[in-house]
Amino acid sequence: MVMWIAILLVAIAGAVAGVVFLWTRFQKFGFVQKLAGGRTWRRRLLALLPLAFFGVFAWLDTVNTVIVLVHMAAYWAIAELIAWGIRRIRGGRDPRADQAHKAFRPYWVGVIVLCIEVCYFTTGWYLDHHVWETDYQLTTAKDLGRKELRIAQVTDSHVGATFDGEGFARHMARIQKTHPDILVITGDYVDDGTSREDMLRCCQALKEFDAPLGKYFIYGNHDKGYYNYRNFSWRELESELTEHAGVEVLEDEAVLVDNRFYIVGRKDRSDPSRLDSSELVSPLDPSKYILMLDHQPNDFAAEASTAADLVLCGHTHGGQMLFIDLASKLMGANDRNYGMETREGTTFLVSSGISDWALKFKTGTKSEFCIIDVHGKQK
Repeated sequence: MVMWIAILLVAIAGAVAGVVFLWTRFQKFGFVQKLAGGRTWRRRLLALLPLAFFGVFAWLDTVNTVIVLVHMAAYWAIAELIAWGIRRIRGGRDPRADQAHKAFRPYWVGVIVLCIEVCYFTTGWYLDHHVWETDYQLTTAKDLGRKELRIAQVTDSHVGATFDGEGFARHMARIQKTHPDILVITGDYVDDGTSREDMLRCCQALKEFDAPLGKYFIYGNHDKGYYNYRNFSWRELESELTEHAGVEVLEDEAVLVDNRFYIVGRKDRSDPSRLDSSELVSPLDPSKYILMLDHQPNDFAAEASTAADLVLCGHTHGGQMLFIDLASKLMGANDRNYGMETREGTTFLVSSGISDWALKFKTGTKSEFCIIDVHGKQK
């Protein structure tokens, strides 16, 4: 949460600077100069019109408007820098430099940037609002009691963000067709904006979901709510999951499944009462396969030092967007933003999740659910 607040503050500061920068860029379009008729005050006023358009959207959705503004300003600045470099290499001058505001001339840098931005955010919207299946194939020398263990991982549904309860039910019906042995939900199942009706519909979908070896849930940083204004409590959520949907909620607990493998569910990193991973794993039989669920990918070193074989995480939304992904990596906010890696014999898998939080775009990643096939040794 601290990382997102920091990113949001930086984004707001960037948006303010971006607004000023974009205002100067909009003045360079030939049709603006033509309409201004050579009058500076009129040109500046006309350049405010597209910013007023952004202002309307900011009233409706501040976060995503800020994201669009920051990205547009950043890409525009990069494009201007590239154009300047090309002119320097060619040894020419900008033809607008001598005849600024006197003739209609296409402002090609601006035209190209706007076209790129439309494509960029249209693609980002599509990648965010459509869900893909991502498959992983793993092997273990441990006896699973079966040839293969199929795990379905669902994370970061944030119900109400990109789909409602019915949408969640449709996704679960699609996942059901993969015939998983177990279903794991690795946090941020609901959000502060999730309605009680949607929560109940989601739990009904989980009740209808068939996983022969069980359905398991851990809390993320959003599930228990931050502001207490939604129309259900986290205790009501847990009651629906456990008593009606047949889901086992794990909070720093380990369960032995089929007498063959363990599932260890950790409390979220934001919970001060959370136990160390070693405290959870050390009492377990290391000859059995150990699957650990941990919403935030921030404890890889400690988890790798345990006997855990596989750790499943979410939280990062796959890095979300290119600039946010880069910023979080530079800040060291997570041990990994997306994908799979192995440390000291422990495999870590971070999913981008099937939905989103406040942001409505994903670039450089996509929404997904994961199907993990673990191929084991059989005696």
